[in-house]
Amino acid sequence: MNSISVRALLVRGMVAGLIAGAVALAVAYFLGEGPVDAAIAFEEANSHEHGGEELVSRTMQSTAGLATGLLVFGVAVGGVAALATCVALGRVGRFGPRATAALVALGALLAVYVVPYLKYPPNPPAVGDPDTIGERTTVYFLMVVLSVLLAVAAVILGKRLAPRLGNWHATAVAGAAFVVAVGIAFAFLPSYNEVPKGFPASVVWEFRLSTLAIQATLWTVFGLVFGELTERLLVPRAAPRDGASTARRATAARS
Repeated sequence: MNSISVRALLVRGMVAGLIAGAVALAVAYFLGEGPVDAAIAFEEANSHEHGGEELVSRTMQSTAGLATGLLVFGVAVGGVAALATCVALGRVGRFGPRATAALVALGALLAVYVVPYLKYPPNPPAVGDPDTIGERTTVYFLMVVLSVLLAVAAVILGKRLAPRLGNWHATAVAGAAFVVAVGIAFAFLPSYNEVPKGFPASVVWEFRLSTLAIQATLWTVFGLVFGELTERLLVPRAAPRDGASTARRATAARS
């Protein structure tokens, strides 16, 4: 693929990421803000510190701050996913540009978010020990890196096994190897359960489900939009039939 096509795909990936971020913003606002407000209310009711000045208002956090974060995130991951699609085109089976873009988006959702989510699900405000935040952040990103590397290794394994086992069995073996490797990582990495006493369990689960819905929305919309843009860029449109071309030329001549 030449540099012009890569640049064009990168731009389309960022545009698709922006659109996906906008749709995910709506999901975040309507599903995610309720649990966050409930968690903040619990934190304030049980806090022993009063009178602190709020640097950024809650209204600003839930509107401009949320929008900026999701839109910038959408553009950033859209560009990275576009480059990944450039690498994957023609190398992961006989898939067209639209299907390849969708597979990359699905793989990114699973490897970058769902797998780490299963080990370290996100928590709303007031949940988590401030003294362990550095350690928790480190192991979370370690889990993300491991998940991505294991997913890439599973794809490579599947490709190498395909000539001997066939695509179906090679995919099954590679998928099983990925699950086993992830399970081993889960077993060795530390776990954290720092929900404070009395914190409503429903708020925790509503927050976690809303974050999962946000990411699923973002990657689904990105895969659909970017797939369509990629298809239009890389697959030339069929030339019009001779009869239709002749009819249009005759109409133009009469006019």
